[in-house]
Amino acid sequence: MNEQTKPGVFEVNGEAHMKNAQGHSVPLEQIRPQDQLLDELVRKIIGFATDLSGQIARFKGHCFEDVNDFLGLLSAEYGETKGGARGNLTLTSFDGTMQVKVQVADHFDYGPELQIAKNLVDQCLIEWSADARPELRAIIERAFQTNKEGKINRAELLGLKRLEIDDPRWRNAMQAITDAERAIGSKTYMRFYRREHGQAQWEAITIDMAKA
Repeated sequence: MNEQTKPGVFEVNGEAHMKNAQGHSVPLEQIRPQDQLLDELVRKIIGFATDLSGQIARFKGHCFEDVNDFLGLLSAEYGETKGGARGNLTLTSFDGTMQVKVQVADHFDYGPELQIAKNLVDQCLIEWSADARPELRAIIERAFQTNKEGKINRAELLGLKRLEIDDPRWRNAMQAITDAERAIGSKTYMRFYRREHGQAQWEAITIDMAKA
């Protein structure tokens, strides 16, 4: 039976081996020392990262549970029985130096009506070609562009709808954008802030390693 001596290393017939990316067992003596050190380093870091990820997941769960418990108590105080966090809210310490924000971000997708809207807007641009300002063209192009995930930027579309243009096709296009929008879910975030005193600027408490 294989006997594991250290992470990533196991014994076969009394000889230490490591498994390569193809799944083959390679005798340890055939693996360069620097490759062994690299493997050990990666396993060490991933071990810490896995533990930290679990801590953050538990922390997140406890935070939402505590906030929901508090809101439940607050709801009962006023005779409202549903309780729980259902929207954006801000919780601030009594001295005004610590803050917890719960924010709900809705996620939207767009149906085939969006293509109709794009066609109508393109018709307008063709007819207005002599008079259409470059800024307007840029706004329209940004509104219908997708990001690297293939998603439409909703803020740009909303900006397009705020433009006041008196043309029936334009108004139909804006209605098509409205009809195309479909809410597909929401995600709740919790963010943390602190400051030295009640008049100081808030500073975010960073948990995202990429922003630390």
